[in-house]
Amino acid sequence: MTAGIIYAQQRLRKQRIYSINPQRINMCGQLNLVCFDKTGTLTEDGLDVSGFLRVHEGRFLSLERDVSTPSLVRSSFIAAMATCHSLTNIDGKLSGDPLDCKMFEATGWVLEEPTAEETALHDQIMPTVVRPAASAASATPSCGDADMELQELMNSYEIGIVSQFPFSSALQRMSVVTSNLGQRRLVAFMKGAPETVAGLCKKETVPDDFSPVLEKFTRQGLRVIALARRKLEAKITWHKVQTINRSVIEANMEFLGLIMMQNKLKPRSIPVIRELQSAHIRTVMVTGDNMLTALSVARECGMIPPHGKVVITEAVPPRDGQVATISWQYADDTAGWVATHDTKDIQIKVEDDTSKDGLLDTCYHFAMSGKTFHVITEHFPDLLPKLLLCGTVYARMAPDQKTQLVEEFQKVDYYVGMCGDGANDCGALKQAHGGISLSELEASAASPFTSKFANIACVPNLIREGRAALMTSFCVFKFMALYSIIQYLSVTLLYSELSNLGDLQFLFIDLAIILVIVFTMSLNAAWKELVPQKLPSGLISASLLFSVLSQIVISAVFQVTSFLAVKQQTWYEVWTPNSDTCSSSKLNITLTYNSTDIEDARNIKNYENTTVFFISCFQYLIVAIVFSKGKPFRQPSYENYPFVVTVMVLYIFMLFIMLYPVEVIDWILELVCVPYKWRIRMLIIIIINAVVSFVTEVVLLDLAPWKFLFKRKELGLNQHTANNQQVALLLFLTV
Repeated sequence: MTAGIIYAQQRLRKQRIYSINPQRINMCGQLNLVCFDKTGTLTEDGLDVSGFLRVHEGRFLSLERDVSTPSLVRSSFIAAMATCHSLTNIDGKLSGDPLDCKMFEATGWVLEEPTAEETALHDQIMPTVVRPAASAASATPSCGDADMELQELMNSYEIGIVSQFPFSSALQRMSVVTSNLGQRRLVAFMKGAPETVAGLCKKETVPDDFSPVLEKFTRQGLRVIALARRKLEAKITWHKVQTINRSVIEANMEFLGLIMMQNKLKPRSIPVIRELQSAHIRTVMVTGDNMLTALSVARECGMIPPHGKVVITEAVPPRDGQVATISWQYADDTAGWVATHDTKDIQIKVEDDTSKDGLLDTCYHFAMSGKTFHVITEHFPDLLPKLLLCGTVYARMAPDQKTQLVEEFQKVDYYVGMCGDGANDCGALKQAHGGISLSELEASAASPFTSKFANIACVPNLIREGRAALMTSFCVFKFMALYSIIQYLSVTLLYSELSNLGDLQFLFIDLAIILVIVFTMSLNAAWKELVPQKLPSGLISASLLFSVLSQIVISAVFQVTSFLAVKQQTWYEVWTPNSDTCSSSKLNITLTYNSTDIEDARNIKNYENTTVFFISCFQYLIVAIVFSKGKPFRQPSYENYPFVVTVMVLYIFMLFIMLYPVEVIDWILELVCVPYKWRIRMLIIIIINAVVSFVTEVVLLDLAPWKFLFKRKELGLNQHTANNQQVALLLFLTV
């Protein structure tokens, strides 16, 4: 049964999708919800600086776009952009976080790192130095131009990066401590999420219109980064900085302003989201970015349709003796929040969006931040499952919260996929039923699957291959179950006559038929489209059991019928080596074969054995064809050429030795010659058996309207189902 997984893994490798846990491939065939990271997954890795807003005396200046303006070169704002990063030079090329690269390149500055020889000459580690490109371009003065050298040294502007506090997804910020050439006091710079940075700055330095300005740009889908600085006290020296706690540095900062960066959707994001939704697979965004930016991208890529309404949920933990509260607001509503202390009576106005047929034209999507998610899980656990059924955007989520969110989805019976590219996605990628990394760095070590192509087109490809592998496993399971039962019936019937199948008959069935069929029927490739229809979640399902049981009954009926019918023939007698019931047949092919008949002590050679052997061999081939399903999860079986050739060869061979017996083959397989009329009757029985099996499996099980009785209930199978779930939640909130 692992053959289907092996073949699926090989096909995935051709699509540049690699797996470190092939057993997860089958689970990917069950995915009905996929979580996506935003930056680098749905959107491009590269960010372009769209503009920036500097702050002067607690007020925002006008929007600026040219970072390289000469008047800004020595400003603290540009210094923060040039120093607050974790970039390094590798073979003369800047390497590091794409956001850091874009921000640094926009300044036009130069980064120089000390060599090992330079560091060895000093007691302390030499810092990384950044400076404007103009400084680097100046010519080196001659030895005689001492005054010119001194003048250029005085005019040069260099900043050394003394210490770094790297970016933390949990803290949503990073900071550096720098030293300006010619100055003794150190300066700290910080960048990160605007809300986080503003909270660590002096209140008088943060503009009063900070929130509306931030909202204005995030609604446009821009990624907003905040910058801050602090001139450290003289007592904080170079040596103390190396061991000091970052919380001491990242406090009482001076707010410098905002940088707006444009993050475009990848070309494949919109069609892939549309393909998943057409297959009734839910799509959810889980990001560490700003809420409004995430909502803008969700609308742009189609996660939230144009007519969809977004309800932002905000929860506040208990404080000052007050209980935890939850607030609700439409994303496009400028009115105040509607708050509650419990989940029994929450008033949210919902317009009448029902159409003439009584179905909703408007769908509702809930969005929440990581802080809200934490409060709800801790103080409103009963409400969380209901919110999960309708939640589409989860913003400002820490890495551990992403993992917890995947776990919560799994608790409400979702099969969850996760697609991300960063180290902060590792936990969620590992926890999900199907985690797909778009990066070959840290995420690929934790994720079961890694795509060499950095776009989400790998997600539907993986689901298709998962469905094909799972369908193949079901087909092989059913075939092996029928093989065992058919052979059990054959042996049981022959035991009633104190007979059995011969050793070479067993060997022929196992090697020539079963083994070859199993490996070739597993070669069907995945179907090219994702369909809404779902596969059973396990082997113990009504559709699979009915399929197996119906074929068992059919096989038993025809095998018992042929076994009893052969005894009713006028020519029937207890077979002996001297029996000659087919001497009148003109179709026997007799080959000269000199051998001495050995006494058949095990009573293998008889008419019942020959009849049961032929009928059972054809039944193996019949169920192999009937169970080898194609669309909508696999390519049609007629496109599986090895399987088609194998079945045709086996059919031709079996028909040939049944209708035109060859003495040497009969001797090897311990078969006896039967009259030609009985061979034709066996052929008729086989044809009727094939027709009945095909009609039962294909028509009654696959095409009959009542097949939906066997379809397991899925969460979020179609848009109306999702709408009903969302409306149910709104009704729960006292519409």
